[in-house]
Amino acid sequence: MIRVLLSLLLFLSICTPTAASVTGSDSVKQIYLFPIREEIAPSVTRIVDKCLREAERRHADYIVIDLNTYGGLVDAADSIRTRILNSRLPVMVFINNQAASAGALISLAADSIYMRPGATIGAATVVNQNGEAMPDKYQSFMRAMMRATAESHGKRAQIENGDTTWVWIRDPNIAEAMVDPRVTIPGVIDSTRVLSLTAEEAIRQGYSEGSVSSVEELLEKAGITSYEIYEYTPTLLDRLIGFLSHPAFQGFMILLIIGGLYFELQTPGVGFPLIAAITGALLYFAPLYLEGVLAYWEIILFLAGVILLAIEIFAIPGFGVTGIFGIVAIVLGLIFAVIDNDLLRYIPTGELSPGIVLVPFFTVIISVTVALLLSLWLGRRILVGRSALQQSLVLSQKMHPEEGYLSHPETDNLKGKTGVSTVPLRPSGKVRIDGRIYEAAAENAMFIDRGKPVEIVRQEGGVVYCREIGQK
Repeated sequence: MIRVLLSLLLFLSICTPTAASVTGSDSVKQIYLFPIREEIAPSVTRIVDKCLREAERRHADYIVIDLNTYGGLVDAADSIRTRILNSRLPVMVFINNQAASAGALISLAADSIYMRPGATIGAATVVNQNGEAMPDKYQSFMRAMMRATAESHGKRAQIENGDTTWVWIRDPNIAEAMVDPRVTIPGVIDSTRVLSLTAEEAIRQGYSEGSVSSVEELLEKAGITSYEIYEYTPTLLDRLIGFLSHPAFQGFMILLIIGGLYFELQTPGVGFPLIAAITGALLYFAPLYLEGVLAYWEIILFLAGVILLAIEIFAIPGFGVTGIFGIVAIVLGLIFAVIDNDLLRYIPTGELSPGIVLVPFFTVIISVTVALLLSLWLGRRILVGRSALQQSLVLSQKMHPEEGYLSHPETDNLKGKTGVSTVPLRPSGKVRIDGRIYEAAAENAMFIDRGKPVEIVRQEGGVVYCREIGQK
């Protein structure tokens, strides 16, 4: 009986499929798809990093990048390349038209490359904003990155005439030829041109796994038949950051900041102008911080400018060096906040135009100037004029003496009367006249000691002016 049971269990174990075989071909693969269709810049690095982390969080089986770019900044491309190489999930790139320059470097980092018919990959020479090749030290760095990225995919065994040789899966020489026109590869490129490959050429050289027209066709060619695609779409936060980062909105926030500070300094106290200025500053700096553009020193510089300006107005009479430094610090903080500091090093080399600094500079200067002019105009309308807006926002009610509003108590005509100083007059103090205490001041700023007899000389503004009797 036991022998029969053992035989039956052995038969069932042979005939029943294992869990591995069930999930091997029939399981539904999770595909995470996201696009790169703009110039390669730090903002793209943030999106790529976000998508790779989200794909892992969703337990995706594959990542597909829908790529179409003419290139961009080398450091941003290198950051993306490194993230793809270190990804724990297989990454496939669908070149949906162009993968030029920095786009070629990103593509080489992927585990597999598929190209649309008519697409190209290559032309990775480092150039400046005029399209001119940079000095060789820049080309050397790019050549090394392209070679290293190609070599990272390793080698495969190739058997010819019974002999086994190991060849690169992606030939590093081809990757280098995409940067350096001096590299010669027989049958592929001569020594006068930078290499770019078409879809069919990339397949022949082992730089593409196939020519496809869509992501669905890519997955089919990759042998993935059962799948679910999650396509990344910008979140509400992404769209909000994009809106808040728009130059027009940033210019309006500058108007709010400068206007709020102006009216708060004109009418001290925690009120609506200060709240408006703080709100404008938060909406101006927050999206720049989330985009990775803002540095802490720029916020510190802005706050230091506000403090210096407040000190100049409230603590130091007149307007001088402190106020000027405060205004300069505020303006510089606003300007450099919208400039990616990592890009500044590309200006001396000629890779980027000085416009990345000049455009934010003039945007902030114009916005600050408009804000000041509007603040001055509105200040005259609200704080000085007699408009309906002024009457709504400013306490402008007049208080007439006949209605009982007095700045000081009314007194009888005391000129010529005598009294006694109740406190020393230095020169101000108090005197007693006919049993009443009055605010007093010694005539000609003379000193009168306590308990001295005094004579009233005149009275103005509720103050009686007196002199000591017997004093010449």
